[in-house]
Amino acid sequence: MEQKSEIREFLTSRRARLTPDRVGLPIFGGSRRVPGLRREEVALLAGVSVDYYTRLERGNLSGVSDSVLEALARALQLDEAERAHLFDLARAAHTGAPPRRRRPARQKVRPSVQLVLDAITDAPAFVRNGRFDVLAANDLARALYRDLYDGAARPVNLARHTFLDPRSRAFYDDWEEAASGTAAFLRSEAGRDPFDRDLSDLVGELSTQSDVFRTLWASHDVRFHHSGLKHFHDPAVGELKLRFEALELAADSGLTLLVYAAEPGSRSAEGLKLLGSLAATPVERAAAGQPPT
Repeated sequence: MEQKSEIREFLTSRRARLTPDRVGLPIFGGSRRVPGLRREEVALLAGVSVDYYTRLERGNLSGVSDSVLEALARALQLDEAERAHLFDLARAAHTGAPPRRRRPARQKVRPSVQLVLDAITDAPAFVRNGRFDVLAANDLARALYRDLYDGAARPVNLARHTFLDPRSRAFYDDWEEAASGTAAFLRSEAGRDPFDRDLSDLVGELSTQSDVFRTLWASHDVRFHHSGLKHFHDPAVGELKLRFEALELAADSGLTLLVYAAEPGSRSAEGLKLLGSLAATPVERAAAGQPPT
């Protein structure tokens, strides 16, 4: 993930999706040789010279001010995640000569966090890092993602499961949306920490083994993963529609707690109860007067 090419391809792809009429510019006669806006049109909208914008788009964000970045974000109609990604790319450019890629320190989940996970009994909950490694989970999350734990190396990884495990296509009700969201989140993470060797290795692995991931990665789309609605299809309990919230752990930099919840009284809520029952140990099931699975 060479930094100048990252900047160039991101800005070029954002420029290509806009048209003059969408940004309020007149369309003059003659054929347009490039898709989307021309460089001079972006420069006009951002209030900078064409030469200066050309320098930025060639990957040279070193020394650029926040005000210019804001103007560029407005000109290219970037959303919140794209704006943050642009600032991340600029921050990495300010570091000068790129440092060698390094292995991040091994991340651990504190015992008190595991206690919190185990106290959540009616909703799947787990802790992941920015590479989608699942570092800790409660029983219901392990039951929901049981394919993830089926003979996989540790730590288990949601991105590998999505793109490299054929079972994921049946597990996610809208696999294409799950795949695009996963790739876009990893692209955002790469902008925040471009020198993370483990992340670079993961992207290389997925690009080599998945044509879909390679195509999505080349789109340079970015996305946040704070909250939303997930549709799962569990082979044991059927369809599950679950709301999720992602909460950053303030005391553990880079780790996020995710909790999935069903609407009370819904079919999905009943499905989670059944899933929890099926996931109970034989001893727990016998104590509850239930037959073994």
